[in-house]
Amino acid sequence: MLDLIEKRFAAVAPDDCFCSLRWVRSRSEKIEVREDVLQPVVSGDDEGVMLTVVDGDGLGYAATSDLTEKGLAAAVARARDWAKRTAGRSVVDHANVPRASATGEFDTAVGKPWSSMSLADKVALLERECARLKTDDRIVDWAASLWNVETDTALLTNRGGRIRQHLNTLMPGLRATANQGAETQARTFGSMAGGMQGGLELLDRVGFGDAAPRVAEEALELLSAPDCPSGTMDLLLGAEQMVLQIHESIGHPLELDRILGDERNYAGTSFVTLDMFGSYRYGSDLLNITFDPTKPGEMASYGFDDDGTPAKREFIIENGILKRPLGGATSQARAGMDGVANARACSWNRPPIDRMANINLEPGSSTFDEMVAAVENGVFMETNCSWSIDDSRNKFQFGCEYARVIEDGKLGGVVKKPNYRGISATFWRNLEMVGDGATERVMGTPYCGKGEPNQSIFVGHATPACLFAGVEVFGGAS
Repeated sequence: MLDLIEKRFAAVAPDDCFCSLRWVRSRSEKIEVREDVLQPVVSGDDEGVMLTVVDGDGLGYAATSDLTEKGLAAAVARARDWAKRTAGRSVVDHANVPRASATGEFDTAVGKPWSSMSLADKVALLERECARLKTDDRIVDWAASLWNVETDTALLTNRGGRIRQHLNTLMPGLRATANQGAETQARTFGSMAGGMQGGLELLDRVGFGDAAPRVAEEALELLSAPDCPSGTMDLLLGAEQMVLQIHESIGHPLELDRILGDERNYAGTSFVTLDMFGSYRYGSDLLNITFDPTKPGEMASYGFDDDGTPAKREFIIENGILKRPLGGATSQARAGMDGVANARACSWNRPPIDRMANINLEPGSSTFDEMVAAVENGVFMETNCSWSIDDSRNKFQFGCEYARVIEDGKLGGVVKKPNYRGISATFWRNLEMVGDGATERVMGTPYCGKGEPNQSIFVGHATPACLFAGVEVFGGAS
C-alpha cells in the first residue's frame, strides 16, 4: 500500500513549494475479562493521510481517508488553499522553518508477535488471571485485560524524504476492588502506566503472570488499614507514582508551545518562561531528565518525529539546571532556541504539535533499602489514583492507591488514602536521593491529552524510585 501511495503522491505533489504526506495505519485489539465474564472484544483498523503544504510564509494541511490519486489531489489542493490564506497571518514565518526530508526506517523489536497467539488462547489467559483475582468474597469487582496497538507510518516529501516506521505497543492490566461495609479500596497493575513497546514477551518481563494474587491481597489489606498520617515529612515515591509526577510537573510545563501560549485556552500555560533555560534551578543536583525516544521498548520510542526530524537523546534538565524545552521544529523557529524531535500527532487526521515522548529520570546510586533507611519519619507511596494540577502546571495535589509508613529507617504498616501536595518550582529541589537501576521501571501511558481538537497520545517514562524531603502529606478521600 505504501508503494502505491508513494506513486500517487509523486503524481499530485506540487513542484513549486514544499509538500509532505504523512500516512498512518493503526490496528488495535482490546480484550477484557471482568468478573470472569468475557467482555465484547474491541478492535479497530484506521487508515488515512495528512497532506501539508508550505507556500511562501503560509502553511496549510488537509487530511483524507480517500487514498486514491483523485483523493490525494483534492487534499493537496485544500492544503495549498489554506497555505495561501494563512500567508502573512501566522505567528511564525513558515518559509523559515526547516523542513526535514530525511530517509530512514524504525521498527519496534518484537519477540513474540500479538498474532502468534490465537484469540482463544488470549481469552483463556485472561480468564485464568481474572479468576486469580477473586481470592475473597470481599473482592467485588475484578478484571484482567490486554490491549495491543500496531501502527505503521510513513512520511513522504516532494524533496525526496521517505521515512517508514512500525510501532507495536502492548498494555496489560489487572484490577481488584474490595469492599467491606462503607469502605471500598482498589489496587491495579498497569492501569495507568503499564504500556511498553514490544510483543507478548513483555508479559513475562513485567511479571503479569505473578501479579494477580498480590493485587488482590493488597486491595483487601487496604480495607482495614488506617488513613495515611498527615504532616510535613519525607516522601519516598515508587516508580509507578514517579511516572505521574514527571509527566505532570516536568513533561507538560516544558512543552514549548505551551510556554509560548498555544495551550492557554484549553489545557493551560506553564510557570516556565523562555528566559529560564540555561540557568534556572529546576531541582536538586540529583535531578537529571532526558528526552529519549531512542530507548528500546519504551512506549514513545521512534526514529523520527512526525515532522521528519531524526530522534536524538537530549538532556532537558541536567544536575538540576533547566537546559532545553520540549519543542519541535516550528516552535524552535518561533522561539529562536534549540528543542527536540517531538512534533507528534495522534493519528492521520491531526497535525503534529509539541508533545513529550519518552521523558526519563536518569537512575542514581541509592538502593531502595538505603532510601528507606535514610527516613526517620515518612511515607512510601506507589500507583497513582488521582491528580490535580493548576493551569500553569505548578501547584499540584496527587493521590495514590497504596502506602506504607516509614519510621526510624524501617518500612511499617500499610495506610490507605495517601495524598501529597506541592509546588513544581520547589518540590524537585527537595529531591534527596535517587534510586539505582534496580528500582528503575520502563513504563508508559496511552492517555496523554492535549491540543485543539484534542489529541490523546502515547507517552513513555523510565524512572527509578525517589526520596523527597519536607513534603506535605495527608490522608483522607483521594
